[in-house]
Amino acid sequence: MPSVSYLARRVYLQWRLRRLNRYLDRASDCKQIQHQRLFEKIRLNQDSQFGREHRFDTIRSIQDFRDRVPVADYEVYRPYIEQVKEGNREAMFGPGTEVLMFSMTSGTTAQSKYVPITNHFFKEYRRSWNYWGLATFRDHKDLISKYTLTLASDWDQFRTSAGICCGSISGLAAETRPRITNSLFILPNALLKIKGADSKLYASLRVAVASDRIGMIVTANPLTLIQLARLADDEKQRLIRDVHDGTVSDHVDIASDIRGVMRHKIGGPDHARAKQLDQIVERTGHLYPRDFWSNLAVVSVWMGSSVATYLPTVREYYGDAALRDHGLSASEGHMTSPMEDETCSGLLDYESHFFEFIPVDEHGTPNPTVLEADELEPGQEYFLLMSTLSGLYRYDIHDVVRCDGFIGRCPKLTFMNKGAHYSSMTGEKLSETQVTEAIGQALRDMNMTMEHYSLVPFPGDPAQYRLLIEETLDAEARNRLAENVDRRLSEVNCEYEDRIKGHRLAKVEVVTIPPGTWAEHRRFQTRHEGSDTYAYKHPFLASKPALAEKFRALVK
Repeated sequence: MPSVSYLARRVYLQWRLRRLNRYLDRASDCKQIQHQRLFEKIRLNQDSQFGREHRFDTIRSIQDFRDRVPVADYEVYRPYIEQVKEGNREAMFGPGTEVLMFSMTSGTTAQSKYVPITNHFFKEYRRSWNYWGLATFRDHKDLISKYTLTLASDWDQFRTSAGICCGSISGLAAETRPRITNSLFILPNALLKIKGADSKLYASLRVAVASDRIGMIVTANPLTLIQLARLADDEKQRLIRDVHDGTVSDHVDIASDIRGVMRHKIGGPDHARAKQLDQIVERTGHLYPRDFWSNLAVVSVWMGSSVATYLPTVREYYGDAALRDHGLSASEGHMTSPMEDETCSGLLDYESHFFEFIPVDEHGTPNPTVLEADELEPGQEYFLLMSTLSGLYRYDIHDVVRCDGFIGRCPKLTFMNKGAHYSSMTGEKLSETQVTEAIGQALRDMNMTMEHYSLVPFPGDPAQYRLLIEETLDAEARNRLAENVDRRLSEVNCEYEDRIKGHRLAKVEVVTIPPGTWAEHRRFQTRHEGSDTYAYKHPFLASKPALAEKFRALVK
């Protein structure tokens, strides 16, 4: 007989699915709703310092908005955000707005980006994720009788001078889930507070491996899933012993209060489950999720762009579970929601942020064409601009998306890549500015100079950056340079540091290439008649796919 909680969740899901259906039906009114959302944002914050400086009170049309507010990146907003960090909320927001936290992400410079997460923004953020979740549960109704394993990060890692929390918005979402759905998630929120990546991963695995009712796993990066699977196999004897004894191994660094929460969740020894796990190892020689989570139905993870390289390995470890991309999402907002399995293409969240689009070929030009969501052409690629309740307007996130068609008048979009001068194999979002700053400092640390070099992404398991140089260095000098580059890159890009610590990126390797390589590349790039050799810019970061492939061939 079904439990009361199961029946309650089933009724709740049916009620919520009506909201999803209305959302899909209203996609036909995309343009009108987009305009409504924009003007709501403008009116809400027109009395802020930014709103007064940009005459928000005089904006009556989309053209007014574009005339008053230029396309901008984070650095334009940094002075206002710094004021908010210090407690001056009115720099960006009007009355009635509360700043819940700052979501941290890497910027184009050495300074991290602090994205204000307000009460109004968070409501939209959660609603957007709910549409994605509802579509997933609609397609996999058995998930309401199973657990979901979500790997998230702490939202309160440190605080600003005004006492505002800084961290990951995924942690805030986890801690504020409705009670009726919170019972679906197997991990206690206390695990968010575990500091070390390895310790947190083991703790998550320890709690989840005790159950054979994991139905869905949700995390951003495929490499995290690969690490989880390999950790299970590497630590299989320790895990089985922990399950058998009802313990949490002392080899991981976990605070005593969190261990107490884990012991309460675990509930004591489980000899039967330990025996099941032992039998899996005896039968297969390994302990992989495809075997110990036999009820797994959905693996939710990024599927597009460069991370697609890792999906075959994910399938190898996780079996026949459907892959479900959770859409284009960042600290700045949740932008698209795929409505079916095995696709990266997601419906633009027309109900939350106001979106504009610039054709790729016109990005960075003085007067580019700027389109609204309903004006896109299938098959074409665009840079995406956002206006959000985080106080960012016409914000260029430097993401390139492709229009894959429409639902109603709302486009379906696939994330293609970060724009020019960025590289992001695992979500690290390295900019060329960061690369030149970090490597320049690494060279100064060693009293060295180099006129040219190139940092080249090498997809793999794990992914890695290799620093290509023409200078001949002995092995010790190459190793010291590599260590310095890693250290300096970690200082200028918090996401790079996170992925190195979490082993999703391998450390930098320095590779010597033949003398004259850079000169030959310059000649090749400026070989056409009319090319301006003086305008040639050396690629210190091989961010463009074709260029990266060319440079990778130099070391094969």
